[in-house]
Amino acid sequence: MTYKTDNIVIVGGGSAGWMSAATLIATLPDKNITVIESPKVPTIGVGESTVQLIRPWMHLVGLDEKEFMRGSDATYKMSIKFNDFYKKGDDGFHYPFGEVHYPPGTEELGMKAWYLKKSFYPETSVLDYYRTFFPQMSLIEKGKFSENRNGEFGRFRPDRDVAFHLDAVKFANWLRDDFCLPKGVQHISGLVEVVNVDDSGITNLVLENGEVIEGDLYIDCTGFKSLLLGNALQEPFVSYEDKLPNNKAWAVRLEYKNKKKQLKNYTNCTALDNGWVWETPTWSRIGTGYVYCDKYVTKENALLEFKEHLSKTFGEDDIDDSRFREIDMKTGIHERIWVKNVIAIGLSAGFIEPLESNGLYTVHEFLLPLLRFLTKENVSRFDQDMYNRLSVQTFENFAQFVMLHYALSGRRDTKYWEDISTKCFEEKIYKRVADLSSGGLAEFSDRHLLHKYHNPDHGTHCVATGCNYFAIDPSVIKYQEFFDKVDHKKMIDQYIPIWNRLKNQMMQLADRCPSHYEYLRKEIHG
Repeated sequence: MTYKTDNIVIVGGGSAGWMSAATLIATLPDKNITVIESPKVPTIGVGESTVQLIRPWMHLVGLDEKEFMRGSDATYKMSIKFNDFYKKGDDGFHYPFGEVHYPPGTEELGMKAWYLKKSFYPETSVLDYYRTFFPQMSLIEKGKFSENRNGEFGRFRPDRDVAFHLDAVKFANWLRDDFCLPKGVQHISGLVEVVNVDDSGITNLVLENGEVIEGDLYIDCTGFKSLLLGNALQEPFVSYEDKLPNNKAWAVRLEYKNKKKQLKNYTNCTALDNGWVWETPTWSRIGTGYVYCDKYVTKENALLEFKEHLSKTFGEDDIDDSRFREIDMKTGIHERIWVKNVIAIGLSAGFIEPLESNGLYTVHEFLLPLLRFLTKENVSRFDQDMYNRLSVQTFENFAQFVMLHYALSGRRDTKYWEDISTKCFEEKIYKRVADLSSGGLAEFSDRHLLHKYHNPDHGTHCVATGCNYFAIDPSVIKYQEFFDKVDHKKMIDQYIPIWNRLKNQMMQLADRCPSHYEYLRKEIHG
């Protein structure tokens, strides 16, 4: 069976709904796009943190960065920091965005050079790894911002390598009012009360006021409810709870006490006894929440744990309980996200706990390949099968990356962390880290590094190194010396002074740059 896609009905607003509408109206202007949005259904909107891959989507759609940031209360984000994930009380580690910059002495060895240094000098902090390969770490650690037009900070490109913190509700409303509606998207304010289906899929929707809405293709953006795909079409849901058990969150918005100091240019994540806390500083306030698993702690005790963290971190001791929002989460994905004439985008398709800021990631990554199929006059079953395979694979790969943060953790101080350490993660998770003893993380050797340890996709490097899971160790180095006929220590000793000089230079350059706050106030928010 084939389906026409001339008339597309999106059910649900929020970020997913209006990002879907914006994508379709910008790239397929001949389609009739309708969004049904109920004022009775609130969006989650606790504050979003994106990854840098939202930028290609913005370019595709044609969003002006400054207008988008003003409308979304957005700030810049250059990294994600993880505190207490390896061990309680550790220095934390970063996942800086942008390409790896190889200083002198590392062009051929790649990242192997730093692992050599760590092997010879075990007292070297893991933070030195990020400072060595990511010159923008000086900006991150000093709370600065630079357009880097002259390349002082290596390959770092703010127009490509910087993500955003934003207010999800404001973002959705801005997309609706300032982008989608002026371009011709039809907006219906109403609640879908009945979904009529037959063997071909959805035939029509009946609103609360009795209005009947018909379309060729329906996009489900109804959040965890999954009104169309999950409820109406009964597509099975594959839970990831056995690998990613966090299923609850407490969230709250905080006012700035010292905006110039608190407006970080990275997302801060801190592991607690039964989960972890996020901090996303938008221009007007800080969004923060505690993601946890209710199998290990009651919601009341989780809230107490969260409040203790807020008191310690922000000095917040008198937050009224009514300001906290309790959020239920369901980790996993439907077996297929395109079934008959229904496609699910956003939470209605699947959800991974937002440890790597992936809330909006699956939205734009599911939308981009969809466009290829919607340009066709008729969509075939083959098109649907290909789209489903690609989307589920994208979702699974990112879920595995999130699992890696737990798989490599060294914490055993609570029942929660003890149980995570004993979980049998998916085979592909093991493939990322299995070859340590033979001289490299498996993903390094079988995907990117081969024999030179280069890795354009450096996420695994950053997380593994932060958790003290290194690609090589002293025994491997000694073994390899026999074949290379190289005195590795002597070689590294020659380069360490150069690397240190470069890092000091980056710190001095960062001192001359405006603060993140100052740059945003002058260039974006006025």
